Amino acid sequence: MQEAASAARLGTILRHLCPRTGAAALTAFPTSAQIASVKHPVEFHYTLDNNLLTPEQRHFYDENGYLLIKNLVSGEDIERFRNQFAKICKKEVQVPGLIIMRDVAIAKSEFVLDQKAVTKVQDFQEDEELFRYCTMPQILKYVECFTGPNIMAMHTMLINKPPDSGKKSSRHPMHQDLHYFPFRPADHIVCAWTAMERIDRSNGCLVVLPGTHKGSLKQHDYPDWEGGVNKMYHGVRDYNKNLPRVHLVMEKGDTVFFHPLLIHGSGMNRTQGFRKAISCHYASAGCHYIDVKGTSQENIEKEVVGIAQRKYGVSTPITLKDTWMVRGRLVKGERTNL
Repeated sequence: MQEAASAARLGTILRHLCPRTGAAALTAFPTSAQIASVKHPVEFHYTLDNNLLTPEQRHFYDENGYLLIKNLVSGEDIERFRNQFAKICKKEVQVPGLIIMRDVAIAKSEFVLDQKAVTKVQDFQEDEELFRYCTMPQILKYVECFTGPNIMAMHTMLINKPPDSGKKSSRHPMHQDLHYFPFRPADHIVCAWTAMERIDRSNGCLVVLPGTHKGSLKQHDYPDWEGGVNKMYHGVRDYNKNLPRVHLVMEKGDTVFFHPLLIHGSGMNRTQGFRKAISCHYASAGCHYIDVKGTSQENIEKEVVGIAQRKYGVSTPITLKDTWMVRGRLVKGERTNL
């Protein structure tokens, strides 16, 4: 009898609280956890809040390590970059410090003064036309979401993936870009990579392993490929090959921003055309240099320093840090450290 009376009193109270719909309506009210989530947004670890990225975009980058922005660079600008690249390949312009790389399979072919033999130009910070890419306001406003307001352009590339010769040398092994960089923290570094034409699996689009940016820097070395490997195309020595992969299909002008620890690479170019993309790695000017001796990056330091000494005729000891200090350019804000 006492339990029945208690139940009756509870029913009366509930009817007063919810006169129209009864006790069941209580379940429609948000829980304390739901209320708290509205008042206190989720903390994002890899992006900064500057009112550009949506919460959904920030969450996607946090979870996956990359973010694709459609139609960010105009076709007119891309054509200007194409024309300048052609002039460089034909040696119509000379750019101080520029490195021209050729495919291991066709480097000694008859196409010496033509872009058909060039797979990449990098370090174009002294080329006013190409470097214009790195200073574009529409690029920098996104970069600032990852680096903060003081931005350094650290590494520049225009990639010209050639039709594969049959030796599969047009592939780029899976790697982490941080392997090449002697500056930290990694979370304040980002790459902007823009497609200069439609890029898909047929001509060797980027392939990424989502979420791998949350891991650590892995050991890199040249892969043991029968057809040969292009210079400085190091690959991750050991990673889980069963991780899901995403092939980034991009239209001309699309730009992907990605974390330097994200494991990524690209496949062969199975078409007869040249697949082009232009990119720049940015870092917060507040980043700092590290000594890579005794780390997994010691092998790349040895290789880069050797190239620099031969290129510039330097006999005095230099470090990986030295080779990067001469390349960095302030593109926004103040140069506070790098």
